[in-house]
Amino acid sequence: MTLILHTGANGATLDEIRAVPTPDATDTYQPIPHITVIEQAKAALQRRGIVVKQEQYGLWGGGARLFGVLELAGLDGIHGDFALQLGLRNSHDKRFPAAGLLGSRVFVCDNLAFSGEIRFARKHTTHILRALPHRVDAVVGRLIIHRGTQEKRIETYRLAEITDVQAHDFMIRTVNEEVLPPTKLKQLIAEWHQPTFAPFKERTVWSLFNTYTHVLRDAPTQLPSRTVRLHALADGLASSVTGQAL
Repeated sequence: MTLILHTGANGATLDEIRAVPTPDATDTYQPIPHITVIEQAKAALQRRGIVVKQEQYGLWGGGARLFGVLELAGLDGIHGDFALQLGLRNSHDKRFPAAGLLGSRVFVCDNLAFSGEIRFARKHTTHILRALPHRVDAVVGRLIIHRGTQEKRIETYRLAEITDVQAHDFMIRTVNEEVLPPTKLKQLIAEWHQPTFAPFKERTVWSLFNTYTHVLRDAPTQLPSRTVRLHALADGLASSVTGQAL
């Protein structure tokens, strides 16, 4: 598992995260320890019988921001070539709230694609320590339901055979929808016609989707929002080809 860290971030162990000091609270700002976000997420997963198979973390700016990825097991029915992951982040500099987002890791090329159906966020305001556990637990409960949805989605992508013309039209749409930067279009076309990974030589929506995540992986700060929009467009393409609603 590879955590692609933002510029200026470094990999961190749980002990290093635990040692990061938490700023003092004010009347309107209530920061929480980074380790608390991690522990509450892991506890909620454990209560639902979901195992954290692997975990990686990074700290930015001397500990001001935390980033993490937890690979999940114990979700029956998930394909052998991809797994669900939970991305976590927290900040001590008011840059963003304590938050999490569901993603999928594709083992073949070790990429990440954030689906966005399940996310949580809680601003660092009064009562965050009381409210966050309930927010996290509710999200994990939805994760149990989502596992089947994500499996159905990917299976439909696999069954949706497309032509080069359909793929090229889709690429232009994704540029217009700001999923793909125009500067990446040439690289995307080349990757589609000559895939780096043999399993993606099949002309399907699944192969096309993974072409995108492979090309976009070097822009990790924008990856979540881009792949959320990519999923929405790919759902439409796969549904139109297979006749199966997503």
